[in-house]
Amino acid sequence: MTSRLELIPLLHFPLVEPGDDLVQLIFDSLGENELSLQAGDVLVVAQKIVSKAENRYVRLADVSVGDEAKSLAEKADKDPRQVQLILQESREVLRVRPGVIIVEHRNGYVHANAGIDKSNIERDDSDPRVLLLPENPDASARKLRSGLEQRTGVAPQIIINDSMGRAWRNGTVGLAIGTAGLQPLYNQIGDMDMFGNVLEVTEPAVADELAAGASLVMGQAAEACPVVLARGACLKPAEVGSASLLRDKSFDMFR
Repeated sequence: MTSRLELIPLLHFPLVEPGDDLVQLIFDSLGENELSLQAGDVLVVAQKIVSKAENRYVRLADVSVGDEAKSLAEKADKDPRQVQLILQESREVLRVRPGVIIVEHRNGYVHANAGIDKSNIERDDSDPRVLLLPENPDASARKLRSGLEQRTGVAPQIIINDSMGRAWRNGTVGLAIGTAGLQPLYNQIGDMDMFGNVLEVTEPAVADELAAGASLVMGQAAEACPVVLARGACLKPAEVGSASLLRDKSFDMFR
């Protein structure tokens, strides 16, 4: 683990449009911020700019609404077109109340409204659109890692984060929905604590912890800081994705 952690925002990051080369934008921004990648660095990237670059926009005018979406929209007091998209992006609807639909996203995480929203995208009331989560956040993270290694000679560990609520707490925190080059969980089971006791269940979700810290630096409104360089985290390298962060249904006490 680390004794010192720096969270360095890439300031003045440009607005991202569909088709933009996100690797190049990050590379250029590192230079403009007088930063160069070092071994062990982690880049935490906001889901929003990944989705924008991958053109995950949907025009609500293009959405055909089914009966299930119409019925659910009445219960949730939401636009039926957005509800249709929520259903299409989800495996299962878990909870519904006015204003929010809690689902299991098709990528496995439990999320409000399947992560679909209109925040921090250009507004056009005459032709509204929403932004979906990346199709495959782990693949997106791997692409960023590989591209940056080609440009810099250093393969940074990548976390794609998004803001989510939790069943037992108020507010939202940044969580990892995609990772590359790191072990998302730090398994300390079998290690000794400071008094010689054997740890039996200790397994910090280090990817989520770092995603949350970077989210604090990024902000949630008009800060325009979607990429954060984390230095000193000392995360264990691994060629796995983020699936280990997802709790199996059989152990989920909140469903």
